[in-house]
Amino acid sequence: MLPYFDPEYENFNQRINPPRVCIDNTTCSDCTLVKVDSMNKNGILLEVLQVLSDLDLHIFKAYITSDGGWFMDVFHVVDKQGQKVTDDKTIKYIEKALGPDSNLLGAKGSNSPGRSVGLHSIGDHTAIELKGPDRTGLLSEIFAVLADLQCNVLAAEMWTHRMRVACVVYVNDVATGQAIDGDPCRVSRIENRLRHVLRGYGAGADGGDGALASFAVGPAPHHVDRRLHQLMHADVDVVDGDGAGALPVAAGGEGDRPVVTVEQCEEKSYSVVNVKCRDRSKLLFDIVCTLTDMHYVVFHAAVSSEANYGIQELYIRRKDGKTLLKDEAERVIRCLEAAITRRVSEGFTLELCGRDRVGLLSDVTRVLREHGLTVTRADVTTVGSQATNVFYVRNPSGQPVDMKTIEGLRVQVGQTVMLNVKSVPATVAAKAPEPAGGGMARTSFFSFGSLFGKLRA
Repeated sequence: MLPYFDPEYENFNQRINPPRVCIDNTTCSDCTLVKVDSMNKNGILLEVLQVLSDLDLHIFKAYITSDGGWFMDVFHVVDKQGQKVTDDKTIKYIEKALGPDSNLLGAKGSNSPGRSVGLHSIGDHTAIELKGPDRTGLLSEIFAVLADLQCNVLAAEMWTHRMRVACVVYVNDVATGQAIDGDPCRVSRIENRLRHVLRGYGAGADGGDGALASFAVGPAPHHVDRRLHQLMHADVDVVDGDGAGALPVAAGGEGDRPVVTVEQCEEKSYSVVNVKCRDRSKLLFDIVCTLTDMHYVVFHAAVSSEANYGIQELYIRRKDGKTLLKDEAERVIRCLEAAITRRVSEGFTLELCGRDRVGLLSDVTRVLREHGLTVTRADVTTVGSQATNVFYVRNPSGQPVDMKTIEGLRVQVGQTVMLNVKSVPATVAAKAPEPAGGGMARTSFFSFGSLFGKLRA
């Protein structure tokens, strides 16, 4: 007979040593330090980064270590304006999300997933996941079908990369305001219509490119950005296998392409992932998200910024504690390059704000389609009765969008919503302000490799 094991024993250490978070606005004059330490568990680094990512905080420097049973991180962050984080609500949110009352060490699923997107509660809803081959006007067709089927879009996020699209849409019933997944017949009807749109009218069952469109209905199982990475990550081999293996060079030239290498640290039995690319918001999240979903564990990491470039050094192992094999290293490089570039958009950003109504997205995206614009990314949110929709658009031929087209958009959509147009550079980089007296220089880079070298000496 096996000895009795008290199930509460597993949580005993967690109660004695709960997660701790410290928001430090005094050490550095030009940034905020977010210090997190707790017991270690698989995936805890990604959960911390999800919280900071949702707040649009830019991490330009970080020191991460999780050897043994303890996890300790220090993040140097600024807000979207490049300033220190001083807003009381934001600070309290971080302390609650990462502190003793958080779910960092809680049971899986304790976050009540599926009832919020980012930081905004969107009520009862159904999450629809779509992926498949991209084409001009696809988003317009998806929203038109949902409007026709009496589905109100509460929120949505769409990414495109190398002629593939992944989209997560949160909808409810127009008449009742409730989720729609309780009616199997209706779910089947929506699924069939959307599959037809994703394949393309007149296309074969494989969408014409050998890849099936994917569709799922139900409560949202993951953080939306992580889910989009997962949907697009599954297509990396498909795209590479059909001759599109080389990443396109950004408009800024060959130097804008991310440089990813994998080396072996035999003395400490780590595989070392080195990344250098244009710095931007959520870069560290995208990299750690990809490694986590590939079942690798980040034990140490050093992150820094030099000029507009982000430099990251991550010490990883497989979950079984072993280092990467040669073919694994090649796949990691390929997947990280894709994860870094898929969030970068070129062209113009269209920000539309106005009162939400059924069919608003269908009308707006139809206008974009009529003007010959391709949507490369979309971020749709609804807070109360107010809708905020952000579309990254470009000319399908790759040419800059002319101002005549922009003025035409203002005339057609500006009558019902506020339209703000911004030009997006070829590579979006978060430019950090220069350090003031007493601050830590942002060009300094701590390497765990140099530390291990000193320990061996």
